[in-house]
Amino acid sequence: MKYIALVCARGGSKGVPNKNIRVLGGRPLIGWSIQTAQAIKKISKIILSTDSKVIAEVGRLQGALVPFMRPDALSQDNSPEWMVWRHALEFLKNNGDEDIDGLIVIPPTAPLRAVQDVENCINEFEKGDADVVITVTDAHRSPFFNMVRNNEDGFSSLVIPPTKAITRRQDAPQVYDMTTVAYVIKPDFVINNAGLFEGKVRSVHVPIERALDIDTMLDFRIAECLISE
Repeated sequence: MKYIALVCARGGSKGVPNKNIRVLGGRPLIGWSIQTAQAIKKISKIILSTDSKVIAEVGRLQGALVPFMRPDALSQDNSPEWMVWRHALEFLKNNGDEDIDGLIVIPPTAPLRAVQDVENCINEFEKGDADVVITVTDAHRSPFFNMVRNNEDGFSSLVIPPTKAITRRQDAPQVYDMTTVAYVIKPDFVINNAGLFEGKVRSVHVPIERALDIDTMLDFRIAECLISE
């Protein structure tokens, strides 16, 4: 099967200024995603989707192709990532690019992933019964046990009240946190649907130490510490 890797990296990050090209462990953040994709033989090319000329140049130096600049409408704080994926696929299709079996999205925000994590996603996808494969890790909190919401009456309650009393976290139903380690998805599914869970979804478990999602400077400092070790 043949795949294209997509790295999405817009400019204008608020939580971590210049996040996508900020140097981590001697390499710009997007370089970690590109390096991972380069190590996977089934990936025929690596596409960078960005609205920033600076990020585009850094991406090229790291080994990615930048065949288009992302439109401003898809580069806002509230722009759906799903539509960024669709835009890239439509561009490739309209410009006579090769047919692919799957799109592999490798976000820059999870630089501690292993190549094997992405390859595990590909292997799960190639079982053939899923529209998309996501990555998950052990959840920090459970909606059945210690996640609460504030109600209209001013009191707090569990997000999902259990049918019977749960006094230990271990007795609650197993739940997971979604991660940004990788997504493998059918191109037609992205074009014809509006979100991940409109189709058949499978997941691949990633250890917590490889699933860090960089969204704040604290996350970035944690990543620096882990990489330095």
